[in-house]
Amino acid sequence: MSASLSHAVSSSAKSDRLIIAFLIAIWLTSMVFWFAPEIDLIVSGWFFSPGDGFVSSSDSNLQWLRGSSPWALAGVILMIFGRTLWDALHGGLAWSRMRTPVWLLAGLALGPGLIVNGLLKAHWGRPRPVHVDVFGGDAVHQLVWVISDGCDRNCSFVSGEASSSAWLVAAALVTPPPIRLAATAATVVYAGALSLNRIAFGGHFLSDVVLAWLICGLVFAILYRLLPDADYSFRSGGNAL
Repeated sequence: MSASLSHAVSSSAKSDRLIIAFLIAIWLTSMVFWFAPEIDLIVSGWFFSPGDGFVSSSDSNLQWLRGSSPWALAGVILMIFGRTLWDALHGGLAWSRMRTPVWLLAGLALGPGLIVNGLLKAHWGRPRPVHVDVFGGDAVHQLVWVISDGCDRNCSFVSGEASSSAWLVAAALVTPPPIRLAATAATVVYAGALSLNRIAFGGHFLSDVVLAWLICGLVFAILYRLLPDADYSFRSGGNAL
């Protein structure tokens, strides 16, 4: 077996194990919140004051943190397109360079875009913590994965901003090796703060956040497995290198 073929087989095996790990994690997490829904209520209750509601939502620093998320997302996307354009202008559109940008952009479109915001948040109807009766609202708390009419649009299950945060971590994991560790550590802290912020604001339950991360992780892992490792060239003529 050649070295390149051996590497491809090894990479595929690791990807398969990662996919299985995410599937198991999603199932176990769903079971925990299904049979112990009080966990969601307890965690959200940490940030709720009976007289004042979710007081963190009025904190200017936390509002700034939340407002920084779209800018961070846009900045990373611009860097991806900028690097791709640079490679195109310098004749470097080989698949070895394009695979990572394609993986990241496809992951963003399918994970946070289609599955989280387009499917789950739009159609599952889970009311947000701030809207449930336990925290002063009118809706009844719903279990994970239960389709309900407790929310008409832009609902709680699962967290769109947490899914975008997961994508930022995925982007950090494929930064150049000299800065990868520092970039990943900083992004994990930032992404974790953004996700926790949604719980503190009463916008999402803990299960919404955790499952958003795991679902997007599964999408990223599947895409990584499906995208070919072979080095194809996108230069004129389209011949393989």
